[in-house]
Amino acid sequence: MGSQPLLEAILRSLCKCGARLAEPGEFTMRAFLAGRLDLTQAEAVLAVIEAERPNALEAALRQLAGGLSTPLGTLRDELLELLAHIEASFEFVEEDIETIETAELASRLGRAAAGLRELQRQMHQRVESGRATAVLIGLPNTGKSSLFNALTGYQALVHDQPGTTRDYLSAEIDLRGVGCRLIDTAGRIPEAAVDAIVYAADRLAAREGSAAPLTLLCLDVNRPLHDWERQQLREVPQSHRLVLLTKCDLPRQTDYSGEAIETSACFDASLDTLRAALRDTVVRTQAAGGDVVAATAVRCRESIDQAMAGIERAEAIVKAQQGEELLAAELRLALDELGKVVGVVYTEDVLDRIFSRFCIGK
Repeated sequence: MGSQPLLEAILRSLCKCGARLAEPGEFTMRAFLAGRLDLTQAEAVLAVIEAERPNALEAALRQLAGGLSTPLGTLRDELLELLAHIEASFEFVEEDIETIETAELASRLGRAAAGLRELQRQMHQRVESGRATAVLIGLPNTGKSSLFNALTGYQALVHDQPGTTRDYLSAEIDLRGVGCRLIDTAGRIPEAAVDAIVYAADRLAAREGSAAPLTLLCLDVNRPLHDWERQQLREVPQSHRLVLLTKCDLPRQTDYSGEAIETSACFDASLDTLRAALRDTVVRTQAAGGDVVAATAVRCRESIDQAMAGIERAEAIVKAQQGEELLAAELRLALDELGKVVGVVYTEDVLDRIFSRFCIGK
């Protein structure tokens, strides 16, 4: 490795001369804005960086190479050509423009529907195969049930007396389109009690085809670390763990100084931060499936569904011979939704959500 002080000195000199540090994901975003990548390929770049398993890397590389953008591009081109012909036939009625026969319209829409159904299958399979389980663990009275209630809207029994929760509770939560089963465990000692519940959660996840459960280790900021908590910090892999500092609305006495998410069941802002971090962790650790990376499947599933619905309505219009204007409207809707997938149609918040997860220099 090079000399860190020398590298920092070079950076300072360059910045004094007018250069600046790149923003997270800036180079990939520039490639997208310049038309070198579409949004699905940009998401694949991040998936390549974050891949922890060979099959996840293979899926990301396939998508980066055009495994998703190529069929989408072909489908969009076919629909654009069809839309242009249909619109020309009623916009320029005085011209001698050959109309498309009903049978050919039905055939071309049928091919588009078949392509979209395959994309639908990949998107939904990718999201469902990665359905996650997250397990709240911690010592008695660390605020696990309060967090569970705040995240799920449930009313698990909460009390200042330790040991209120005697068994585990579970509920499904939606993290902006990402499904996750959240489990609240009993904070009992000896450790075997917690281990048994985590094991039960692991079996539950396996039975449902979910990824291995994520551990949400709750540490009370009101007291120093316990030996059991130190053991969990050593033994639970960081890739499948989030450390939560609980009761952060109270005075801080913990001696934990590592990476953590500060939470309080009293503050909505801290819960929003926790939901966002949990969603990112779920997406990153989901099992790979098919040729679509998790982030793309989550972002694009609804757009593909809407495009499919538009094509199905278009087929019904052709069958009922209800008019070319209605047909053109449905085709435009389908094209707009497909444009959102590849990035022909986008908004700033979509770009921020995608590229803010990149590290600097990518």
